[in-house]
Amino acid sequence: MSNLASREGQTVPSVVFPVREGDAWQQINSDDLFAGKTVIVFSLPGAFTPTCSSTHLPRYNELAPVFHKLGVDEIVCLSVNDTFVMNAWKAEQEAQNIRVIPDGNGDFSRGMGMLVDKKELGFGPRSWRYSMLVKDGVIEKQFIEPQEPGDPFKVSDADTMLQYLSPGYQLPPSVALFSKPGCPHCIAAKALLSERGYSYEEVVLGDDVSTVALRAITGRDTVPQVFIGGEHIGGNDDLVAHLK
Repeated sequence: MSNLASREGQTVPSVVFPVREGDAWQQINSDDLFAGKTVIVFSLPGAFTPTCSSTHLPRYNELAPVFHKLGVDEIVCLSVNDTFVMNAWKAEQEAQNIRVIPDGNGDFSRGMGMLVDKKELGFGPRSWRYSMLVKDGVIEKQFIEPQEPGDPFKVSDADTMLQYLSPGYQLPPSVALFSKPGCPHCIAAKALLSERGYSYEEVVLGDDVSTVALRAITGRDTVPQVFIGGEHIGGNDDLVAHLK
């Protein structure tokens, strides 16, 4: 593996990305992508691969509202995949807060000095995993994974980028809500959480989980059931009391 050197203080490569949007091809120029904006880029070996799908992309998507509050205009995920694969992956991941960019020919990754050979996996040339903060086309900070065998994932994660942008930033607790379609108490609980500024993940009975599983987890078989920061709060009335 060649030396993967930081390009902090340098301008990002000038590349044109062919992108499929709907039924039409578009040409996205990297100069336009970064000009006049603060952009987080995280680059990874491939769409639909384990670490990229389970952790890297989902966490950036989850923390996107926090990054926007801290002055980030856009979050870009880049991979040496074609545009159809990237679009399908974004849809499958429901990553509505992320812009996916297909570096299908590896031109951007090569220009960054991050193109590596993964032929032992049958991948061919791919991007090494890294993240960076780009301001008006200039790389301010870059987090490059260590040059170790396999696919290290230690420094290019969303939480590391968050701590760079705002050292000591305290994230709100994670919130999960068990619900079922048409439940008025569930609707009320979701509205209250949103009103208080909580983002939450909704787990729908009959779709994601059964009543048996709900009872095993919460000790109850009614919805909603709300968890905040690992603590079981209970139903809507319990949530109202807790948030007072």
